[in-house]
Amino acid sequence: MPDLLREIIRHKRTEVAAAQRNTPMEVLRERISELGRPRNFFQAVVDHGNKKTTRIIAEVKRKSPSAGIIRRNFDAVAIARAYHANGAAAISCLTDEKYFGGKLESIHAIRDAIPLPVLRKDFTIDPYQVWESRAAGADAILLIAECLTEAEIVDLQILAVELGMTVLLEVHDIESLYRVQPHIGFPHAGYSLLGINNRNLRTMTSDIRHCMRIAETLEDTSIVVAESGISTPDDLQRLRSHGIHIALVGESLCKQPDPGAALRELLRAPGAI
Repeated sequence: MPDLLREIIRHKRTEVAAAQRNTPMEVLRERISELGRPRNFFQAVVDHGNKKTTRIIAEVKRKSPSAGIIRRNFDAVAIARAYHANGAAAISCLTDEKYFGGKLESIHAIRDAIPLPVLRKDFTIDPYQVWESRAAGADAILLIAECLTEAEIVDLQILAVELGMTVLLEVHDIESLYRVQPHIGFPHAGYSLLGINNRNLRTMTSDIRHCMRIAETLEDTSIVVAESGISTPDDLQRLRSHGIHIALVGESLCKQPDPGAALRELLRAPGAI
């Protein structure tokens, strides 16, 4: 595990312990009982028919350890509205506060404003966070393979599906892919996506060729989500040529004056006027 990731996970364990003291499980269960069913995140982004398009999971992102402050005048709901108006299939909402400037409360606010399903983008390491995510209105959660053991991944997947949420299981290293490959699609195929993060957390550099190389080792790329380093229509075309039709994009959109217009431009066909 890279040093930065190790540091984040150490802090996250402290954060989760504090959250459990402040908001006991029975409170989370009560909140969930008052919610309707989650929106179908998997169905929103997976399209087995159209091979000429890309579904974008548009990310609401204030800052990151690698880029620093990405957007100073930050309004999570306004950005999500702009994404919805300009072709996003789903929303990714960063909720880690210390390292990414996010807030858990933003999920409910976004879902109240637009009809798209929302992914809670955070470092999920404990079952409590899965309950917490659903209670906050999340329709999907992120699991990072490099942060978890196989047993932890399986347990968290089962709990997420029991709560009706989609899991985005993310890998970077090919070794991590081999380790978790038997668990992709567990326990139900319609609730599981495979994310390939192009960002190397050791060097903090991104290269979209990374997910293309990994995709070549997979028999089925219909559930693959390319993450990081994506900024142009040509990037999306290159991903499609490798069978990847879902992309999670945040930094390149949020750093633009108008994130919605940036998304519209990203989705423009290469070579179009």
